[in-house]
Amino acid sequence: MSQHIPLTSHVSNEDATASHSATPLSDDNKETEPVADNNRVNTKEPKVDPLIFDLVYWRDPEVDKTDAQVKVRLETYAKSLQNMVGFQLRGANLCDVDLVNRGSKVGYDLSYADFYRANLSDAHMFKINLKGASLMKAKLCRANLHCANLEDCNLLGADLTQAKLENIFWGKYILQEKKAIQAKIQRKYHEMKQFYEEAEEVYRSIRKTCEAQGLFDVSGYFFHREMIMRRYQMPRWSALRFFSKLVDLLCGYGQRPLRVVFFSFSLIALCAVAYFFIGVADSGQLVKFNWDHGFLKNMYGLTDCLYFSVVTFTTLGYGDFTPVGLTRLVAAIEAFAGSFTMALFVVVFVNKILR
Repeated sequence: MSQHIPLTSHVSNEDATASHSATPLSDDNKETEPVADNNRVNTKEPKVDPLIFDLVYWRDPEVDKTDAQVKVRLETYAKSLQNMVGFQLRGANLCDVDLVNRGSKVGYDLSYADFYRANLSDAHMFKINLKGASLMKAKLCRANLHCANLEDCNLLGADLTQAKLENIFWGKYILQEKKAIQAKIQRKYHEMKQFYEEAEEVYRSIRKTCEAQGLFDVSGYFFHREMIMRRYQMPRWSALRFFSKLVDLLCGYGQRPLRVVFFSFSLIALCAVAYFFIGVADSGQLVKFNWDHGFLKNMYGLTDCLYFSVVTFTTLGYGDFTPVGLTRLVAAIEAFAGSFTMALFVVVFVNKILR
């Protein structure tokens, strides 16, 4: 007789577990998924250029500085107020660079830096210290150099077109002139002449830029130095050099009207002394120095000769005193020199006034 097996289903533990998992969870039993916090601030700091504060990078002349980031690096380094003396920036593109030390009475110190062939167009360098720096063949178009220190700065071949050059400290002589003087002391005459040529070129460049900006006092000084450099290149005992020196003594190549006045007074006094010792005629009486006359009478005679010298120098010729003997030659020379000197004074004086 067959055994009756009940039709009840036996569910295993694994099936029960799977069935339980398939059952949807209630709202209370649901797991909460993590929600992204959109308000969380990214605290990761921006990456700092490692070359900004690398002194080896700034002072090694072999390191290439022509990349586009050198301007930003230099501005960032300058704001840290660290030492920038002797930076090597050959060929660097520093167009529109901002090197103004705002809030300070002194500018950034880039003395003895090398800006050879650097592009400094439209650069802002108010009160910057460039003492001993090299700006040779640098482009400084429209650069702001107000109140800068350019003493002993090499400006040979620098493009100063429209650069602002007010209140700059240039020093007494530029670098090339100092080198020429040193070469002369060492008797290196070929180098001396070459340095004088370079100095003339630098003086001319600065003079033209100052004239274009209406800085006539400064341009007059540089014109005077330019002509002196040109004279030093002439043969030492040539007539042309002698004449150039004479013009310098008389009027400073048209830039020193007081020299004309001083020369006039000196010539009048010298001729007066000559008239006093040689003698001039006054109504038939000879006026000259005499040991037999007292001090007071000799002084009267000297003042008469001084009066005659003034009249002769200005070519008035009142006729109350007349030259005799050798004084006629002295009077003729003084009259000619007086006419020339007064004309020269008018030209130089008007030139200074009109400028």
